Amino acid sequence: MGKPDGWNPRTAVRKTGGALGVGMLICIFFAGCATEPTQPPTSHPTQPMLRTQRPYQVKGTWYYPIPSAEGYVEEGLASWYGSDFHGKPTSCGEPYDMWAMTAAHKTLPLGTHVKVTNLQTGGSIILRVNDRGPFVAGRIIDLSCRASQELGTFKSGVGKVRVEAVQVATQQMVGHNAYWKVDPVPSFRYGSFTIQIGAFKEQQNALRLKSQMVQGFNQIQVSPSNHGGMTLYRVQVGAYQDLILARQELERLRVRGFGDAFVVAMEVK
Repeated sequence: MGKPDGWNPRTAVRKTGGALGVGMLICIFFAGCATEPTQPPTSHPTQPMLRTQRPYQVKGTWYYPIPSAEGYVEEGLASWYGSDFHGKPTSCGEPYDMWAMTAAHKTLPLGTHVKVTNLQTGGSIILRVNDRGPFVAGRIIDLSCRASQELGTFKSGVGKVRVEAVQVATQQMVGHNAYWKVDPVPSFRYGSFTIQIGAFKEQQNALRLKSQMVQGFNQIQVSPSNHGGMTLYRVQVGAYQDLILARQELERLRVRGFGDAFVVAMEVK
């Protein structure tokens, strides 16, 4: 937590050579999920089911869904994070509140609102992206503790979801008349992206992988990051301004054997 926009390693990735074992992390994760934490006394209305492209209101705020052809839509696994990070800075600088309706995402612009649908139950919630993660293969979003409870994925730890970016509108009163100010839709396709292909405890293993990739990429970097008092060396390849191009290269890397590779937003210097 507390890193700039673009990287906030909450979990280790890729079990290759000296990489931290994902299996061990999963055991630790589910051990921490054995009992459900109790939220401070407060009232939370039930979230309504959200359908179609029509505007809808949740707790006094209006949302305008982005058409699927123009906005961000993805399906995958959602995980959650809780008390270990409660009160610590998120990637946007504000303290993480495990009881707030927020989420961490690898590439969506911070401040983006997303509609997350539980594909098993059909229930949906609205969340604000204020953090980066989760950095585990196959997981596309990290929910706050409260969000996972309301979505129904808390006890299982992970759940299959659909994530859709939505546009927020705020009400403005002019005399006795209400008008809605629609915030601009952020661009999800264009930005600065790279592809992470491994993370290692031993720097030498990261440098070895870097040397193996020199022929295929003009830009390769080994970046150290601190995770729970342990330094991990991340190997990232390529630099892309178009998310579609980055994902195309990601698929080629997965065919080559980098099944746990993923696209990340590059750190802002």
